[in-house]
Order: sequence, then structure tokens, then C-alpha cells
Amino acid sequence: MNSAITVGTFDGVHRGHLAVISRLLECAGTRDLRPLAVTFDRHPLELIAPQRVPAALMSTKRRDNLIEETGVTPVVLTFDERLRSMTARDWMEAMHRDYGARLMVVGYDNTFGCDGVSLDVSDYRDIGRGLGIEVVEAPVVNGVSSSAIRKAVAAGDVERAADMLTRPHRVFGKVVHGDALGRTLGWPTANVEPAPRICIPADGVYAALAILPSGKMLPAVVNIGTRPTVARSSSRRVEAHIIGYDGDLYGKHLSLMFYARLRPEMKFSSIDALRERIAADVEETKQIFSAKKSNF
Repeated sequence: MNSAITVGTFDGVHRGHLAVISRLLECAGTRDLRPLAVTFDRHPLELIAPQRVPAALMSTKRRDNLIEETGVTPVVLTFDERLRSMTARDWMEAMHRDYGARLMVVGYDNTFGCDGVSLDVSDYRDIGRGLGIEVVEAPVVNGVSSSAIRKAVAAGDVERAADMLTRPHRVFGKVVHGDALGRTLGWPTANVEPAPRICIPADGVYAALAILPSGKMLPAVVNIGTRPTVARSSSRRVEAHIIGYDGDLYGKHLSLMFYARLRPEMKFSSIDALRERIAADVEETKQIFSAKKSNF
């Protein structure tokens, strides 16, 4: 079956990507074409300029699952030297030959091919005409991009990030042994070792939902930072107190969905002052999720 395609990294599968996918589905439906999103097994900069690779908003597996949920089939290519050296014409020829591409949807800032930075939509249309590929431009979603979301997350503005993503930003990782200080304070925490290169929010305390290995979701207070009141080292950690949970998560994987930043990380004058503030953070988090109860 012939296809309608779009090409990109799709990190975050955010509002801008969803606008591209929506146009792709619309065009594919009216022309009886199979909708495909051509993407990569890694960020192209990992090969081109490793020192400039941005933090990822999600794993490639989650990205592909989110694309599939829209009704579009992801096609994941290995980004290697061969792909790196292909021109835009080479790309379009390959899409036509290998996937039966008859239509291509491009975003307003979408480029592909080693010469893509010097091309615009009119150039892609010119190439496409010679190959029998119709080129359609997707609508613009101003202010939304993977880089803008990374900046919002890095600044701790997880609510702005969630608006651009259409869902809360998620950090996932393995629960590892810490120093058990949270338990001695009366607020046991899961020490989450984030997956490599995942974008981590700024230091601070957050209201989040923890997704347990069983799939159950519970509210959590998450501290990101160096724990200046009690820490014996300056290492940065992600620690979650999961409200209402009393089980063993060591060695298991946990996902944290960030809904709101409660406050910056602070150094308290005493352990008792820290305990009191954690209690207040827990109550505030409960209130936040009590209001959102129907949404999870």
C-alpha cells in the first residue's frame, strides 16, 4: 500500500508534533494512504555532534508508543553514516522507493537530508514533483518545540512543559539504595536513578504521580537536588515519597509524572523544621491530587 509520511525525531510527541500527525492522518485518509512517521533509533546529533546532544524528553520506546496511539505507524531507522550523508533528494527517493511514499507532510521548521538546512518547503515540493510525491505543510504551533519544553523542565516550570506536551513530563528510572535518611525522618523515599540523558526538572520539591511497577498511580512528593539539610555529599538525587505506599521497590522501575513545583529546595535550620515542611508538602500534594482525582 502506498503511504503518506512525515520525518522527524518526535522527541516529546508534543503539540507541534501532534499538529503534524493530525495533518498526516487527514491527508492519508482522504487519499487512501498508509500514515507513517519516519524517525530514528537515536538523536542524529549523537553521531553528528555528540557534545550538542540535548537531554531527551522521553525514551524512544515511549515515543514510538505515543505515535502508535495516534493511529500512525512509526518507522524507526538506524541513524548511521549512510543516513547522515543522504541529501534531501536521496531521502525522498528512498521514501518513495522503500515505503511507497506518495505524500509527505513537513513542519514549518522541519528539515531532513544533509543539505536540509538550506532548503525550505518550496524546495521539497520541487523535488517531490519529479518523484510523484505531494508535499504538504503542517500548521504552525507557535512557541512549542522540544527545545522550549526542555528549557521549561530545566527551569522547573513543569506546568508549562505539560501544556506544551499535552501531558505531564515524565522521569523514569530504577529505584536504588540510598542512605535511608528519609525513613529516619518519618518520610521514607524511593531513590530513583533516572534513565541516562533524560531531562530532569530543576532542583526543588514537586507534586507528582508515581507509576508503580504494577501500573497503579499514587501521589508523591518528589525532591530533586542535593538535600542540603541532611546530605553527606553534594550529589544530585531524585527522591520520591509515595503517599500511602509501604512496600519494597528496590531494583524495580518507577515513573514520576510532574504536575506542579511546590517550592525550591531549601536548607532548614533543624531536622524538626525539615520534618514539618515535608508534612506541609505532603498535605499540599494531597490537595492538588484531590482536585485532579477524576483525571487519573
